[in-house]
Amino acid sequence: MVPRIAGGRPMTNRFIAFLFLALFASTASAQERRSDNRQDHAGQFDFYVLSLSWSPTFCASQSGGKNDQQCSTDKDFRFIVHGLWPQYEKGYPDFCETKEPGRVPQSLGQPLFDIMPSMGLIGHQWRKHGSCTGLSQRDYFGKLREAFSRVKLPADLSRGDSAVTLSADQIEEKFLAANPGMSRRGISTSCEGRQLEEVRICLSKDLQFRDCAEVDRDGCRISQITLPPAR
Repeated sequence: MVPRIAGGRPMTNRFIAFLFLALFASTASAQERRSDNRQDHAGQFDFYVLSLSWSPTFCASQSGGKNDQQCSTDKDFRFIVHGLWPQYEKGYPDFCETKEPGRVPQSLGQPLFDIMPSMGLIGHQWRKHGSCTGLSQRDYFGKLREAFSRVKLPADLSRGDSAVTLSADQIEEKFLAANPGMSRRGISTSCEGRQLEEVRICLSKDLQFRDCAEVDRDGCRISQITLPPAR
C-alpha cells in the first residue's frame, strides 16, 4: 500500500526521504542537547572564578530598604565578594547534591561580613556554587576568604570617593599591574548598563592565577565604564 498524506494524495519517494531526513535531524539534535546536559557532581570541576562586585552599582538598583546589610545609608562598601564559583572549561556546575545543610548558620556567615555583607548573599552562594566544590561549608568559605586575600585591589579603583570612568581594558590593566602573574586572558569585566558590575578573576583549584578563555570572552567591552562612588 502506498502511504498517503492528508487529502488522500500518495506520498512521493522524495517526500518520504524528506520526512526521514527531518526525523533524523530532530533525533540528532535531541541527542546533542542531551550530551550538553551533563550531570553535575560536587568536587568535579576545572577551576574557580572569584567574582568581585562593585557594591555602589548594585546598591543603586536597590530600593525600599532591600539589602540593608549591604546598602543602607551608613554602609559604604566598594569591591565585595559576589562569590567563588567552580567552573568547567565550558560552562559551570550549580546546585549540586551535598550532605552539607542548605542553610548557612549566622556563626559561619557573620565573620565574612567585611567582604560579603549579607546572609542572603552568603546562603545563596553556598547553595548554588559552594555545594559544587565538594568542600564543607566551613572549608568553602575559608577558601573564599583565601581567594579574596590572594587578589590585591588596585588602590585608585577601590578608593570609591568619586566616580571613575575607564574602559574595560583599563580596569583590567589596573588589576594586572597590582597582581604579578595575572594574565589578561584570566580576567573579565562585566557591566550593568554603562556602570561596572563585577570583575571576575580565574584561579586554579590551589588559587593560582590562570587563563580562562570562556570567561574572558564573556566580558564587557564597551569603551567607557563608570564606577559610581561609594556613599
